[in-house]
This record gives sequence, structure tokens and C-alpha cells, in this order.
Amino acid sequence: MRLMWKSMDKMRCFRKRSMFPFLGFLITFLLLFNLYMDDGYVLEAEKRQLGETLMHPANSERYIHTFRDLSNFSGAINVTYRYLAGIPLPRKKYLTIGLSSVKRKKGNYLLETIKSIFDQSSYEELKEIVVVVHLADFDLVWCENLVQEITRKFAHHIIAGRLLVIQAPEEYYPSLDGLKRNYNDPEDRVRFRSKQNADYAFLLNFCTNLSHFYMMLEDDVRCSRNFLTALKKVITSREGSYWVMLEFSKLGYIGKLYHSKDLPRLAHFLLMFYQEMPCDWLLIHFRGLLAQKDVIRFKPSLFQHMGYYSSYKGAENKLKDDDFEEDSIDIPDNPPASLYTNINVFENYDATKAYSSIVDEYFWGKPPCTGDFYVIIFNKSTKISRIKIVTGTDDRQNDILHHGALEVGQKSVETRQGRQCTSYITLGEFKGGSIEVTNVDRKISFDIECVRIVITASQKEWLIIRTISLWTTQPVSVLQVSSVLAASSLFESPRVLWLPVL
Repeated sequence: MRLMWKSMDKMRCFRKRSMFPFLGFLITFLLLFNLYMDDGYVLEAEKRQLGETLMHPANSERYIHTFRDLSNFSGAINVTYRYLAGIPLPRKKYLTIGLSSVKRKKGNYLLETIKSIFDQSSYEELKEIVVVVHLADFDLVWCENLVQEITRKFAHHIIAGRLLVIQAPEEYYPSLDGLKRNYNDPEDRVRFRSKQNADYAFLLNFCTNLSHFYMMLEDDVRCSRNFLTALKKVITSREGSYWVMLEFSKLGYIGKLYHSKDLPRLAHFLLMFYQEMPCDWLLIHFRGLLAQKDVIRFKPSLFQHMGYYSSYKGAENKLKDDDFEEDSIDIPDNPPASLYTNINVFENYDATKAYSSIVDEYFWGKPPCTGDFYVIIFNKSTKISRIKIVTGTDDRQNDILHHGALEVGQKSVETRQGRQCTSYITLGEFKGGSIEVTNVDRKISFDIECVRIVITASQKEWLIIRTISLWTTQPVSVLQVSSVLAASSLFESPRVLWLPVL
């Protein structure tokens, strides 16, 4: 019996000694497994795609050319498109506007959308855009009839290389049978949104090398006047900052702007996850993968949904963007600049937030004291025609600047604290928390290098600077005058054109 107890004690000691390396191995395995599972969406996508290919070998053969190289997301997908109207020009434009359209059971808004794009653009703006329409319906008779209408109504834009109509052949599409029914959607709904993802993917893929930037619209949209000029103002103001997607509408896949260099990756991404979720949800994940954490949406919206019937079953769709404005010409320029303040900043409501036109962004600081400042230093001196600054918000109406002055400066020099202006002139005092000064370029004889808000009396309330809006002087050149003359001869009947005396 004594020998038996001794042997049992030895076994317990052995189990204790052997347990430690086993636990160490188990913990190491779990850590490695967790790292593997968390290694981004792309790795997960490759695993999922591999699993689906093994489970559905017949389907994978049909579209293997589409997913041939999952690791090369920067390369275009090899698709032979049908050119239904127009051909691409060799010179890159500034902006491509992409539309994908299918046959609707009720209503058709595509022609109105194309007309709005062209009608709301100036002659100078038209030279910088190309519109690509992807007719993504497999009903060839419908496509042929619609192409005839487009060609008849927009012939001069097609000839000028401003309008292209294309189609991706059906054989390039992934399988639309046996799709996952995520979110308990009915089968026809899953099929519709899965095909829509593929429609957009092939459109993006085609547009990769046509321009520097790409704007996605839907086929039932109305544009604000001079929307391209407004877009360019925003893009210019964000020089030096990183972004993947800028949003100019809060609805669906309307008014989403990308760098054209990102289109191949987005096309691959939509195709890889085409059956997982709707395209506007996928965009959120794509943006996050490329390290843009937050939505960057601008106000006012430049595009408005005008369709009444959805392309899905002709269902009613009365969605409207209440931030849309018909005339976008009043959007501020806000030239590239550095921003500084000695006011104590609350959390992440830093100085840059007030200078941005992004929705719901503003500067928020703790109670300022006499002599505190908020200064904007332009990257290069500029002529300013108008300045408008608003403090406080609707839900924090006391957090306004009660006593402050607006100044503009020149003669900037480098100091230990950074570049600063050495000479300032006061333009006016804040009243009711806001100030607006017009005709600044006529009141100030020099090109402005700095704009400064100075607190002239301490206050107990915190300070929110909601918006800082600056408009630059745009001189009328001889080239612009000649462009106006050319535009009038192209699109209007002969008449006398009166020009202002310069």
C-alpha cells in the first residue's frame, strides 16, 4: 500500500510539472490563432474566397478570371467592355463621374441625371469632366433603346469625349445563384444588391485611368450649380491631409469622391464581398481598411436624390437630403493653412476643426482670457474677398465669443513657435458671437498671410468656433472671357453678350 501511495505522489508531481509546458503551449497557440484571425479583412477574405471556391468549384470556373490574383489589388481587372457610345480620350481629365443603371419597373431618371450634370456645369468645368454610364442590365433591347435616346439627346457631349456609355458582358459577373442570405433578406433582395456590387465594381474598374479623381453618383440624382468648382475648393483645402473618401451627400452611394488610384482596390473589394452586404455598407469597411477612421462629409450637399421609385422592384423611395443646396457657388475657399491657438483645447476639438467644412466639426476650448488668440497662417499669401466666422452651436448657445476682434496680418517671419505675422490690422469686432466682413480685398492693400481672432475680454463660458469661412478673390482673365464667348456660341442661339468692363 505504501508503494502504491508513493507511485501516486510521483504521478501527481509529474502531472504538475507537465501541466506548465502544456499551459504555455496552449496560451501561445491561442495568441497566435487570435493574431491570425485579426489580421485584417483581406486575410479573412482570402480564407473565405478559398472556402467558397472549394465548396462551389463549378461556379468558381465561371469567374476565375475576375479573381485570378487576389494579392494584386492595385491592378485593374481584365474585362473586355462593350462601348455603346463614345470612346475615352487620351488626356486625363480632372474628374470622372460614374453612373450605373438598370431597367426599372417604374420610372427612369437616367436621362434627367445626365442632363443635370451637364446643365449645372460651366463651359470651363465641362472641359474637366467625363461622365461614364454603365448600362448594367442584361436586357440588350432595353440597352439598345436607351443608348439611342442618350445619343440623340447628348450627341455633342459624346463627340467631345465628355460622355461614355459602356457595358460589362454578363459572362464576367460572379454567380448570382445560391447566394448567402445575410440579415434575413429575401433571395431576390440578396440577388439585387449582390449584382449591384458587381455593377459598381466593373464601373470603377473601367474608370481607373480616365481622371485624377472619381465621383460616384446614382442614376436618379440632381446636381447643384457649379458642383465641380465646389469639389475643387474642398480638395484644394485638404491638400496635405490624408483621405480615402470624401462625401458630398448623406444618402446611399451618392456623391462619394475617391482618388482614381484607389479604384482598382475598391473594385476588387466589392467583387470579393459582393454577396455579403449592400455596397454603401461595404464602403465603410473599405474606408476603414485604408485607415480613414471617420466619415468626412461636407455641407451643403452637392447632390440630391430625385427618384420616386427604387430600382429594386419599383418600390417607393422618397428619401431626400435636407442638407442639399441648389446653388453651391457660395462654398468657401479656405486656402491651405496652418492653425494655432493658445486657448486650452477640450478633448479632440482642436483648432483645425473650425477651419473645416466637414459636418459636425468645430473647435471647442475652455474659457479664454484677454489676449488669447486663434490664428490662421496661409501656406502662401492670398487675396481675401470675404470672411465669415460663427461661434457657438444650436445646443450650446452660450459658448460663443462674447468679446473678440478679427484681424488680418502680413510680413510673416519664422520664430521658435513657428511662422507668425508681425503686422496686423483690425477688420471688426464680434457681435452676438459672429462676424462677417465683405470686400476685404478693397479695404486691405496687401495680400493677406494671417487671419487672427483675438479675445478682448475674459469670459467664464467655454468657446466654440463653429465655422471659419474665407472666400478668395478670383480675378477675371482674358481666357475666362473668351471661354464665356465660346460657351455662348456652342449652346445658345446668336445674341449680344454683355461683359463687365474690367
